[in-house]
Amino acid sequence: MTEVAGHHREDLSIDQHLALRTASRRLGEEFSSIYGTETIERFLHSSYDQFATGSTVPNFLPLLAERFARQRLTALARVEGHGDDGRPVVLFLCVHNAGRSQMALGFFEHLAGDAAIAWSGGSEPGVEINPSAVAAMAERGIDISTEYPKPWTDEVSACS
Repeated sequence: MTEVAGHHREDLSIDQHLALRTASRRLGEEFSSIYGTETIERFLHSSYDQFATGSTVPNFLPLLAERFARQRLTALARVEGHGDDGRPVVLFLCVHNAGRSQMALGFFEHLAGDAAIAWSGGSEPGVEINPSAVAAMAERGIDISTEYPKPWTDEVSACS
């Protein structure tokens, strides 16, 4: 078993600091009518911290944090009655969020399109999507290679 070093925000490169600031600005533009800067940055930074602990490659952490923070803020907004467009929300869960739940999410999004919102999560998220799952889905013409294991969160669970 190899030990994975965490990548903490205080150790960020200049490029990563800039990427997090840019992510914060984009999320602010998207959610400023609902949430203040403090809430948006708290979600962004906590999302970053969740991925940084087990990351082996820090280059994409700001992007993953932004995507996950967007998902969490969207879920929280729906729970609080903001931005509910009437579409159903589906949540696919498994332990590592690296295989089954990602495949289910891929099939669901492929079949439902924009008619529903779907997310996935895991109780003990892995580091990457299982390459066999990516290959199996590719055989069906569904690309899940850009997905990543995510933890369950209260706001996403409450939204679905």
